Amino acid sequence: MSLIHRTTLTPTKLELLTEWLPRQPWYAGAGRPELSKAGGFRLDDPLGAVGVEFMVVTDQDGAAYHVPMAYRDAPLSGAEDALIGTAQHGVLGRRWIYDGAHDPVVVTQLVALMRGEAEAQAQSVSDTPDPTVGRHYAGPVDAAVSGAGSVTGGPEATTDVSVDAGPAGRLVLRVARALRPDSAGSATEEALGHVAAGWRQPDGSNARAVFAILRKAAAG
Repeated sequence: MSLIHRTTLTPTKLELLTEWLPRQPWYAGAGRPELSKAGGFRLDDPLGAVGVEFMVVTDQDGAAYHVPMAYRDAPLSGAEDALIGTAQHGVLGRRWIYDGAHDPVVVTQLVALMRGEAEAQAQSVSDTPDPTVGRHYAGPVDAAVSGAGSVTGGPEATTDVSVDAGPAGRLVLRVARALRPDSAGSATEEALGHVAAGWRQPDGSNARAVFAILRKAAAG
């Protein structure tokens, strides 16, 4: 179960994302963002080595962005371009924080959540499941995802992660980046699985959208 330390992180996650977000092709704002934490959840790493968080931040224009993040105690080999930044944790020491779409633990656990093999955890409370996170899976029963493959830009502000699903072949995990409220209907058509969750909008209202879907890889 997730253990949340009540301590400092320097620089903060919002400070790191303020510098990182404008460099992403799916960021729709102009200039330097003014970000607020708006929601999200966590997943456990079965080995207890990697912190896994799915964070929603809102910008000054009301746009909501979904950033999966991996927190590691050492650099992830081959993932230099996916590094959001490093920070000093008051208990755990130096942390390397990566865009989770490029991290094998994040990808594996997100698919495990879809399959009902992992349980969403509250973002800011230790050892507390988050029942508001929805999941669905209708894919191959023999799919055995382990790690992330190639990562490319997807349509409509998404990121596509190619995953090896063992006997089920190759699948694509599509991660939503710019969240559109109540997008579940169109986003999940023909999907093998999906995860949906909510966040708080700048006006105080609650919103909900699909954070990720799993689909068959295109033939060829």
